[in-house]
Amino acid sequence: MQVTETQKDGLKRGYQITVTAAELDAKVNEKLVEAQPDVEMKGFRKGKVPMALLKKQFGPRVLGDAMQESIDGAMSKHFEDTGDRPAMQPEVKMTNDDWKEGDDVQVEMSYEALPEIPEVDLSKVKLEKLVVKAEDKDIDEALENLAKNAQNFEDRKKGAKSKDGDQVVIDFVGKVDGEAFEGGAAEDYPLVLGSNSFIPGFEEQLIGVKAGDEVEVKVAFPKEYGAANLAGKDAVFACTVKAVKEPKPAEINDDLAKQFGAEDLAALKAQIAERLEAEYQGASRQVMKRGLLDALDKLVSFDLPKTLVDAEAGQIAHQLWHEENPDHKGHDHPEITPSEEHVKLAERRVRLGLLLAELGRAQKVEVSDAEMTQAVMTQARQYPGQERQFFEFVQKNPQMRQQIQAPIFEDKVVDYVFEQAEVNEKTVTKEALQKAIEALEDE
Repeated sequence: MQVTETQKDGLKRGYQITVTAAELDAKVNEKLVEAQPDVEMKGFRKGKVPMALLKKQFGPRVLGDAMQESIDGAMSKHFEDTGDRPAMQPEVKMTNDDWKEGDDVQVEMSYEALPEIPEVDLSKVKLEKLVVKAEDKDIDEALENLAKNAQNFEDRKKGAKSKDGDQVVIDFVGKVDGEAFEGGAAEDYPLVLGSNSFIPGFEEQLIGVKAGDEVEVKVAFPKEYGAANLAGKDAVFACTVKAVKEPKPAEINDDLAKQFGAEDLAALKAQIAERLEAEYQGASRQVMKRGLLDALDKLVSFDLPKTLVDAEAGQIAHQLWHEENPDHKGHDHPEITPSEEHVKLAERRVRLGLLLAELGRAQKVEVSDAEMTQAVMTQARQYPGQERQFFEFVQKNPQMRQQIQAPIFEDKVVDYVFEQAEVNEKTVTKEALQKAIEALEDE
């Protein structure tokens, strides 16, 4: 087997691989010898079929596999010997199109190699960590929101009309084309007006009613409604209003705390403070991570594989086009050409991605099975009732596994760099942290 270099220009590489006819024939014989003990053929005992007969009968079938294995083996040995790591899947094509059995096999392989990543003195990276403490006013605001969520409803004065946010207790019977339908009736149903829990247009027609009123609510089922027999149909609901109740926030006391699993109000406040500060820490980490990426981007410079930059620029342009054209769901749109700005952003992403990957490789950073399982479980919760199917999809889809694994790996590398860098803490207000987050979103 012979490998000859045909191109070496920057990161571009080209090679011609020749697998001789003798090598290929030896590979075919090797595979036939391996299979011989299990072969049965009329007139011969199992495992006793002569090699010449095996080769005549099965040789052409085995030849394709032998050829592929020989080429794959040559490529693997090439990368092992040279230390090259291809940026993307190498392009491989057979050059002697008139090949026939008994000829040498000639293959052309081309790829872009990943560049050498320069070492970075991470101790020179200076970062600022924004620290926010949960203030009493923030804790009180969170408590008030909890009290609203735990609100009770009390009867309004006799004859009072309902308002948005009130609860009306109703009996109702729904009909389509004059016929009652399954699931369209209930008694003593407590409906909060403005909750959007009923068909669009239903709740609005019960604003301004009072206890004792009988109201006909006329609505149309959405075209995409789950029940096919009702989708797009007009319906009339005969409603009897039995009570009108106004919302009353729960009192902020130990009883409220117990509703949310805390021993008393002081314990609930401590839990809220802890949760708020965890949220602040998460936001602060986002700001510090952007600062880190900006710092690394200035520290390193190296050649970038054009194939990776082009692919990333195309993806950026495509994503932004769909964000600007949200009504266009499919991909049957005009060709999207990346702009200079898209290419510049792609270069930054590729450069930082390669640098973080190299730092992770050097430090032997790995994503554990437990971390992957946890991440998959988190995503599976977005598909209630289909968690098992999602798990199976991820198991069978290497690309999906890579998409889930990549951000976990990146965060672990970022945490490692944080430990090496010079980090100075700065105490700021919640509002200042929010402005810092908004600045990230605007970039």
